[in-house]
Amino acid sequence: MAVKRGKSTKKRKFDFRNLPILIGKCILWFFLSTVLWVLAYRFINPPFTSLMILRNIERKSDGKTFKTEKDWVKLSEMSDQIKRAAIAGEDQKFLHHWGFDMKAIGRAYSANKGDSTKVKGGSTISQQTAKNVFLWPGRSWVRKGFEAYFTVLIEMMWSKQRILEVYLNVIEMGDGIYGAEAASQSYYGKSCRQLNRSEAALIVACFPNPLRWTPSHPTLYIRHKQYLIMKNIRNLGPVKFK
Repeated sequence: MAVKRGKSTKKRKFDFRNLPILIGKCILWFFLSTVLWVLAYRFINPPFTSLMILRNIERKSDGKTFKTEKDWVKLSEMSDQIKRAAIAGEDQKFLHHWGFDMKAIGRAYSANKGDSTKVKGGSTISQQTAKNVFLWPGRSWVRKGFEAYFTVLIEMMWSKQRILEVYLNVIEMGDGIYGAEAASQSYYGKSCRQLNRSEAALIVACFPNPLRWTPSHPTLYIRHKQYLIMKNIRNLGPVKFK
């Protein structure tokens, strides 16, 4: 009579000698996939961001309906005032740096170290674009590391025009409002192609916290920021891309 042999219950142990190879493959896969992702968005407009998804989840948990107002407009078709306001208000060295403003980062670090209750940002438009398009909201060092990595990639693969175009089309500008066109339509009832200096400066003044501040009901603080941005626009002069 044939004796049936039972299946071996002995599990194969992981060979830690293969760990460096596995780690190397993971790093290579991450590098290739992110490079292709960034390269694709050089030509394809990002359809959504993680922040848009997160905000809609928050709205649903609050009993509200989903809301994502956005309408892509080419940078060449936008009013020069919104381009100049964004640079004047957020990153005056945007056209000249390679993705990072080390002096601004140093000032932000010193300010945050001295007063941890008030977080001062030092991110450039390039860094904000990397965060908005490829990452999740937050202030962890891990996310900051990925932000720096994606900033280098977009500075290498995109033009300054493309970075500013993506930035102005995906940035949060209100509750469920994303991009200059949706903001202009919501707050002024017209296209971002027609924004004047005062209107553009007021929109940009609310960038740091668009859920708290709004061009519809600007506080004295926002009015002061608007004035400073308009002053910086005059000092900035025409925006000339290389």
